[in-house]
Amino acid sequence: MNMGNDFVENHTFDELQIGQSARLLRTLTLLDIQAFAAVSGDTNPAHLNAEYANDTLFHGVIGHGMWSGALISALLGTQFPGTGTIYLDQALHFSRPVRIGDTLTVSVTVTAKDELKKVVDMACEAVNQKGECVVSGMARVLAPSKKVRMPRGSVPTIQLFDPEARFNDLLVKVRHMPAVRCAVAHPCDEGSLRGAVEAAGYGLLVPVLIGPETRIRALAEQLGLDLSGIELVNTPHSHASAEHAAAMAAVGEVGSLMKGSMHTNEFIQAVVSRKELRTGRRMSHVFRFDVPLYSKPLLITDAALNIRPTLEEKVDIVQNAIDFARLMGVEVPRVALLAAVENVSSNMPSTLDAAALCKMADRGQIRGGLLDGPLAFDNAISAEAALIKNIESPVAGQADILVVPDLESGNMLAKQLEYLAGATGSGIVLGARVPIALTSRADGPRARAASALLAQMVAHLGHAGLGKAGA
Repeated sequence: MNMGNDFVENHTFDELQIGQSARLLRTLTLLDIQAFAAVSGDTNPAHLNAEYANDTLFHGVIGHGMWSGALISALLGTQFPGTGTIYLDQALHFSRPVRIGDTLTVSVTVTAKDELKKVVDMACEAVNQKGECVVSGMARVLAPSKKVRMPRGSVPTIQLFDPEARFNDLLVKVRHMPAVRCAVAHPCDEGSLRGAVEAAGYGLLVPVLIGPETRIRALAEQLGLDLSGIELVNTPHSHASAEHAAAMAAVGEVGSLMKGSMHTNEFIQAVVSRKELRTGRRMSHVFRFDVPLYSKPLLITDAALNIRPTLEEKVDIVQNAIDFARLMGVEVPRVALLAAVENVSSNMPSTLDAAALCKMADRGQIRGGLLDGPLAFDNAISAEAALIKNIESPVAGQADILVVPDLESGNMLAKQLEYLAGATGSGIVLGARVPIALTSRADGPRARAASALLAQMVAHLGHAGLGKAGA
């Protein structure tokens, strides 16, 4: 059937003989199951949820039945008869489940030919590595009449990314932590109000909604959200909402804050004006992203608070991010100090700051992480790019934290990851006495719930350590 590794050749109707057969082998993997679910939309938990599947008749995750059927289709359409084959009919009987790790031998055998219509009947079978038949049946195809020999087609790459699974992984980290009482300032749009209610439903926070009560209740009714049992503090406008939320945090009435539908500077100004909420650290923002094409969570700082931070301010920004990454379970975070180039240049202040920060880490002025810079974005996250540029670094290609030169570059990078790379993100402000869940006004409820989760972790695991200079 195959004329070398680079070419395929089909079998015409005239070439097919009764009893002639072909086969292929394929081993089922978890990625196969996930890809089939993504393409077909069949998200039956028997295929995707191990906890549920263990309680079913099959006592474990099984592959979709039609995954085996798809292998038969692949054999018919690409090998035997091959290019030009048209499916007319298929009947299948599924006799055994296919589990992850099972290797199927799929075969089709010619059983009948209709000379007038050029139709071929084929017996189909899939047998596992134990010799057990898992699928059997009959296929009817219109066989090709024209001989075709052509280069083997390439297979598209499928990048599987499951934001729900990533969020569930985060939920596991806080499963045994009690919900934190949180002041939600001015939740007057769908994203902020629904995000707060969803976060409460996940047990991440006990919300105190602060804003125009009539407006919030009308929005809740419009969205079908139940505010029963949720405390609501009436304020006339966003500025008053921010001030009241900060005041509650200052006297210890809440353990975290969440920004609603207002500008970041309006909200943060209310916080910094309260000396009770200040610490020995510069406040800074950290984005946490799950990026489809990156192997681990990626932190970006500071892309929301400090516009043009000085070298001294960057020390706190870096230290906040390192401490936060360690709370998230990264033992020694790898910190890439970004610039446009990898070499130190007096014409580019960001490269000078990066070099100075590395030396400050050597002297113990920044602790707990592994720093390198200046690094360009490509070699910070791509080991291949670092290799091409002859960069030898324990950080290059495997960064946990990206420290941007200023807010403008960081904000653009964060938005590009979200809107072009399909990343899912959440955000938190560190360096105050209480953690602050802070996302863009354009972010949806899930990003806000995930940000509440980060605030819950910091509130329970060490926001005091994140707010002390030299911690």
